[in-house]
Amino acid sequence: MTDFAAARFFMVEGQIRPNKVTDHRLVDALSETPREAFVPESARGVAYVDDDLPIGHGRYLLEPMVFARMLQYVSVQESDRVLDVGGAGGYSTAILAKLAASVVGLDSDAALTAAAAAALSAQGVTNATTVTGPMAVGHADGGPYDVIVIEGTIPEVPAALADQLAEDGRLVAIVQDARGVGEVRLFQRVGGVLSSRILFEAQPHALPGFEKKASFVF
Repeated sequence: MTDFAAARFFMVEGQIRPNKVTDHRLVDALSETPREAFVPESARGVAYVDDDLPIGHGRYLLEPMVFARMLQYVSVQESDRVLDVGGAGGYSTAILAKLAASVVGLDSDAALTAAAAAALSAQGVTNATTVTGPMAVGHADGGPYDVIVIEGTIPEVPAALADQLAEDGRLVAIVQDARGVGEVRLFQRVGGVLSSRILFEAQPHALPGFEKKASFVF
């Protein structure tokens, strides 16, 4: 039988802390949240692997180190409203719920949304809701958001999502550049203007529904 508490401890001590993650609130959230509770039973034995974790429906949980570094850079505050795009089974939503005032977990897959809602309820999370809908469109009814987190590689940040970011809000996403390399980028809206900077490189799986539409060439 897997000792999940020990696996979670070694994830934090072996994958998270050595990779420049020092925010104590974030480290505590990762230490306290049972990742195995948010994945299919068949994947629980490898819930703390240091890689993207397949959870079915062609979807993955982000590698813990990448996820943790993204959240550290986006600096979630206790008063923040957060949109978690591609929350899948609910693990990322649960972590964000420990850091923020409220979280909306958005996913396009109804089965994953239902699983996330059940897992969040079972863990006693009361400040997060789950919504099914097109991820690239976001969830404007819950916005504007102080923080938006996109849980997978995308070709670009859609305008619809960027428009749901509040003034002084932060958005973190893994954007694939022209070379095919994933760049974790932090976007910030200041004075109504959205700017971005590259944080580090990462190569998670692509998040569906963000594909660029083909353009006609004459």
